[in-house]
Amino acid sequence: MYCQLGHVELKIRSPEDVREAVTPEEVSKSLQKVISNVEGLDYITFSGTCEPTLNLSLGEMIRNIRKISEIPICVITNSSLLGREDVQNNLAEADLVVATLVSGNEETCRKIHRPAPGINLKEIIEGLRKLAKAGIGKRLALEVMLLENEAGEPLNFTDEEIEELVKTIRYICPDEIEILTVSRPPSEKWVRPVPEEKLKEVAKHFISEFGEETVKLVLKGKKKKVKVLRTNVDEEVYALLLRRPCTFKQTCQSLNIDPKNLSSVLEKLLGEGKIEIISSEVEKYYRAK
Repeated sequence: MYCQLGHVELKIRSPEDVREAVTPEEVSKSLQKVISNVEGLDYITFSGTCEPTLNLSLGEMIRNIRKISEIPICVITNSSLLGREDVQNNLAEADLVVATLVSGNEETCRKIHRPAPGINLKEIIEGLRKLAKAGIGKRLALEVMLLENEAGEPLNFTDEEIEELVKTIRYICPDEIEILTVSRPPSEKWVRPVPEEKLKEVAKHFISEFGEETVKLVLKGKKKKVKVLRTNVDEEVYALLLRRPCTFKQTCQSLNIDPKNLSSVLEKLLGEGKIEIISSEVEKYYRAK
């Protein structure tokens, strides 16, 4: 219900249902084209329009990237396939896995994620626990996305929900816990971001349970700038918006583009019908069609 990419009509149950998936060779070739043009990267990250773990060649992709780059590799996952051993093995190849966990209760989890049949929270939790024990140098971060409804009522952080989350996270034993809320326009208009003060309250409680070094409160703000040597600005902007909706400011920061230059690029892409404008309560976002 909070996905920034909007409604999904058809759901894929497993990696075996995926057709024409990108190959390890295509990933390595594409990365080699851009890696020399980017400086100051913390991670090479698998994320974007689709769930990365649906591609069972993910582990091979990561191994191939290590042959051409020493930059650490991160995978951002919605955790839906963590019950599969082959998916666990693929993710264990990464230096960092950022995995979603919105609740320790099956009913709440299903209400928020609305997964395809056959996916259940118990298997996900067991998979996360195994991944947390992957080995030296590997890190697991849990992304706890907190949500409210339009009446300001908590969807997944009542006292009972927090208690179950703490119990579940203690069982998983991750290296890091990220507390955050939705920032881009969600797929359901009645879903609301949690006010900053409430986020801080929850984070304070988690810190008391897991320690200050483990809990990270993620608030909207400036990100580290990465130096990019320009190749084709139109393609870079479109590729970014294809991965996720961004505001004008976020696009400037992500690609380190001059605002005047970006304005002309966005106008061109809008005119060509390649992108569209969507709005949240307070900001305007651009999204690839």
